[in-house]
Amino acid sequence: PNPFNPATTVSYDLSKSGEVSLVVYNILGRMVATLVSGYQEAGTYRIIWDAGNEISSGMYFIKLQSGDFMQINKAILLK
Repeated sequence: PNPFNPATTVSYDLSKSGEVSLVVYNILGRMVATLVSGYQEAGTYRIIWDAGNEISSGMYFIKLQSGDFMQINKAILLK
């Protein structure tokens, strides 16, 4: 769900196996969380991002990168 508080589920599908990076950035472009970093087989995945008390309300960008594929989605955290 968007907006979310304090956790959200990030779902993604990989059409082929390979190195995967799923990183959260704040509005200033600073990395605030690494959700996935490493090799994953092709398939469907769900990762829970728990922003907890450490991250303030605001807009964040979740960047998924695998091989030549890259996708960025925004998420709004309301506390």
